[in-house]
Amino acid sequence: QVQLVESGGGLVQAGGPLRLSCAASGDIFSIKAMNWYRQAPGKQREWVASLISGDDTNYADFVKGRFTISRDIDKSAVYLQMNSLKPEDTGVYYCSMTAKGGVDYWGKGTLVTVSP
Repeated sequence: QVQLVESGGGLVQAGGPLRLSCAASGDIFSIKAMNWYRQAPGKQREWVASLISGDDTNYADFVKGRFTISRDIDKSAVYLQMNSLKPEDTGVYYCSMTAKGGVDYWGKGTLVTVSP
């Protein structure tokens, strides 16, 4: 079992930065991938970024060049540095981790609001 707790959300003006954190506890040595998703009001949850074992990173096109995913070396935390934020980045951001066997764990989310 892995427990995830996100933090760092809040209100920010368009163009500004925000850094999200996700603290992981439990069987973190089983984690194979660390991900961020988001869900805007009235929309489906969408994938934002992933960091795979070996530090291979992947990003959704709409955040490439603006967001950076990173982690602590012991996998106890994953971060999402968000720069040049836009109002359309508003939503609840969720941390997700995939463990051995393809088991997915999710946090409860942190709200990001970007004002025009």
